[in-house]
Amino acid sequence: MARLTITPGMLKVASAFPDPPFEVEPDTGFDAELMQKICAALGLTWQLARFSGEDFNGIFDDLGTSHDAVISGTTITPSWEKAALFCAPYLEFNQGVAVSTARHPGIRSVAGLKGLTVGIQRGNTSDIVARKLLAEGLIAGIHYYPYAAIGDALDDLAGGTIGALIKLQPVLASLVRGRAGLSVVCEVPTHERIAIAVAPGNVGLRDAIDAQQAKVMADPWFAKTKARWFGPTKGAAP
Repeated sequence: MARLTITPGMLKVASAFPDPPFEVEPDTGFDAELMQKICAALGLTWQLARFSGEDFNGIFDDLGTSHDAVISGTTITPSWEKAALFCAPYLEFNQGVAVSTARHPGIRSVAGLKGLTVGIQRGNTSDIVARKLLAEGLIAGIHYYPYAAIGDALDDLAGGTIGALIKLQPVLASLVRGRAGLSVVCEVPTHERIAIAVAPGNVGLRDAIDAQQAKVMADPWFAKTKARWFGPTKGAAP
């Protein structure tokens, strides 16, 4: 195992905060608990490498040199498969759409977004959804926020600077919870498979993680931990 990781006996794992319930400040969340469980089974020490870039795409830049793996509610996409080697998916979710129900009480689907500008974080898979909606004339524009500026995006949503915010559904639901007047009003059925990523070519590490992840997912611990972070009906295992 030592030859598969940058530092013998340690797995350095990059995650982007905040991204609840996957990544919860200061250093916990579903992903952290899952990765720690897998690391323990592999006989490796888990070490968090916090990603602080403005564009989530950058989390893959130093994969294999500064960190061994990425776990950050990360979707398997064709473009990211060029930058990383993905393990088997461990959850599946759709994108969510949040609005200020005080300002737009009638919006219940993406059809109601016409004429509005939507906000997304740079590098998120929500960009794929937003660009499609823009091309179809269902939204007026896209406002991009640095990844760490999700708080600003929520403030702008409440204040009316943007009309909607698109992000992975469980994360968006967690972020708007406790913010009066903001609500996730619909989902876009993207069926995104969430998975751990390792450096391209590191098949040995990918296979080792896959083997232990399969055991973890078959254990009652996985369903209980998923329910604790996401709720009992969210996050179908792929």
